[in-house]
Amino acid sequence: MDYVKLPNGLQDGMQRYIEYGILPGHFLTAVLENNLFNAMMRADVNNLKELPNIVRWMHWEIPSDAHGSEIAVKAWIDKFKPVEERKYV
Repeated sequence: MDYVKLPNGLQDGMQRYIEYGILPGHFLTAVLENNLFNAMMRADVNNLKELPNIVRWMHWEIPSDAHGSEIAVKAWIDKFKPVEERKYV
């Protein structure tokens, strides 16, 4: 994945989320969950301007099951936990 195409402040959080199942910050979590209201309320000026590009990047770069709803995000994170710690949604 080409994380460099994301704004600087989002690259590390997205990489940790995709590769290790670590929940990113509030803005990026809202974007991953497809929660436009929370994404816009939590965005700084740069991320608000870049929101269409961030969403486009996610569509083309990350697995489809890693985003789209709160349930999808929780399930993605769950994949990285040991089997005995997993919570099924």
